[in-house]
Amino acid sequence: MAHLLGGENLHLSFPTRAVLEGVTVGIDAGDRIGIVGRNGDGKSTLMKVLAGRIAPDQGRVTSRSGTRIGMLDQSDVLDPALTVGQAVVGDRPEHEWAGDAKVRDVIGGLVADLDWESAVRDLSGGQRRRTALAALLAQEWDILFLDEPTNHLDVDGITWLAAHLNRRWPAAQGGLAVVTHDRWFLDEVSTDTWEVHDRTVEPFEGGYAAYVLQRVERDRQAAAAEAKRQNLMRKELAWLRRGAPARTSKPKFRIEAANELIADVPPPRDTVELSRMAVSRLGRRVVDVEDAWVTFTGSHDDEETGHRDAGEHTVLKDVTWRIAPGERTGILGRNGAGKSTLLGLITGDVEPSAGAVTRGSTVRLAVLTQQLRELDEVADDRVSDVVGRYRSSYAAGGKEMTPGQLLERLGFTSEHLATPVRDLSGGQKRRLQLLLILLEEPNVLVLDEPTNDLDTDMLAAMEDLLDTWPGTLLVVSHDRYLLERVTDQQYAVLDGRLRHLPGGVDEYLRLAAGSSLQTSRTNPMAASKQGSEASLSGAESRSLQKEVGSIERRLSKLRDAVAEREQELADHDQTDFEGLAAITARMNEARDEIDELELRWLELSEVLEG
Repeated sequence: MAHLLGGENLHLSFPTRAVLEGVTVGIDAGDRIGIVGRNGDGKSTLMKVLAGRIAPDQGRVTSRSGTRIGMLDQSDVLDPALTVGQAVVGDRPEHEWAGDAKVRDVIGGLVADLDWESAVRDLSGGQRRRTALAALLAQEWDILFLDEPTNHLDVDGITWLAAHLNRRWPAAQGGLAVVTHDRWFLDEVSTDTWEVHDRTVEPFEGGYAAYVLQRVERDRQAAAAEAKRQNLMRKELAWLRRGAPARTSKPKFRIEAANELIADVPPPRDTVELSRMAVSRLGRRVVDVEDAWVTFTGSHDDEETGHRDAGEHTVLKDVTWRIAPGERTGILGRNGAGKSTLLGLITGDVEPSAGAVTRGSTVRLAVLTQQLRELDEVADDRVSDVVGRYRSSYAAGGKEMTPGQLLERLGFTSEHLATPVRDLSGGQKRRLQLLLILLEEPNVLVLDEPTNDLDTDMLAAMEDLLDTWPGTLLVVSHDRYLLERVTDQQYAVLDGRLRHLPGGVDEYLRLAAGSSLQTSRTNPMAASKQGSEASLSGAESRSLQKEVGSIERRLSKLRDAVAEREQELADHDQTDFEGLAAITARMNEARDEIDELELRWLELSEVLEG
């Protein structure tokens, strides 16, 4: 593969500390690299050095002649005077960019809901972020550097972005480097992983799941000081291995080694014991929502989208939900679908326009918000003083732990104890906020986007702590790993209604694809998008028909193969158990493939029939 860009012997220091020392890395055509590491270890800095945004103190960055490099960083770089259309496609004539399928895909996936003529200065922070990402992806690049691209994207947007990046270049072309805390996204788009730690960059083969396996192996051979991190990652690996099958089917994810490593790791949580404790703390009633409607009248600001709507607007329709003691539920939905309004019903911040909400008399509810207002009044206090005002012990996982031990578990060192709260990083404040809430010992915990500002290590630590928390847990998040890891079931807010998702996030994505998506009337993609949803083009119809025909032929061959294996099984020596097992295995493989193809045939048939 052709070499695109490289950094040789890179050194970079800031006034207080060194970030990179002797780092040598390279990006070749076809590389898809996920960059992980603790907050503050230099992930974004490394990316800026390679992209040419920051000059290293020593070493050099070289690239192949003519290599086009694009970067999305965390700062706002859009000109506030531009309109959305100007920011995304520039001065290109409409016929030119509208004829580019890639540009149309980007507009439809990221900014279809935005007013094309609206000024950038009038957009919310999330809308500006999406516009900046769309402006970047609408152009041609040989290498893309993306720093937290999933911020302000919902599950639909994250799924679309992963699919777009996977099909943006052919397999052996283009280069991608991405920094993100979204572990599902890392696993979906990356084929290699760089871990930035202790001023160095350590490469790993494979995506996030493979990285976890290799890191566990590395930690097993490390010194005793790494024992705590080892145990945490082994628990993460156990969940990865026992969870969604797709994650353990990566070519470089060694299943045998993973099984050996997690042989003595217990399940993430004892659901029976946690349910028993939750019932003893909560009684039988938690929160009952019955036939609830929420309608806003007059001008109001939508908290999730930043839009100001006028007139009557129904957000939730006929919602019935009886929350049980010990229930661990994830809530999904597009930005603006009504997730925050639903949480408001649960917490009492929103009153239903119709219906009723009943809360149990023993409910002690706490909310981890996206803001950090709870820390404002203690901003000048030291961390040790703040924590010292709470209980001296806390029960976690059947053990009594001191607040100091909990702080250590969440990545705080002895140096942090003497640090004023205002001087903590965003991720540290988020972890302290969660700790203070847990020390108050609520029995119902609501988490609204708890992954903001957290790196992958701290996400794993937070999830490990929540596994032992006995109570009712409600989580709103766009992080698939978090939802699947800490919750036992998922609900979705779709078209104003609450819907249970037995199939989890995958089922939500299928349902969301068929639900109504709000688009701006001034957006040029709105009409085309609606038209495409209404009917298939001739080319698309022919393509689907060809796939159906191919599936039918393959099914015929597989059914014949199953019949042959059945006959072979009957004719085989019945005392040759190994031979019988081999024949049975081949027959079961064919039957599994038949099941998959039949499901695909049904899906395609439904699409063709309209």
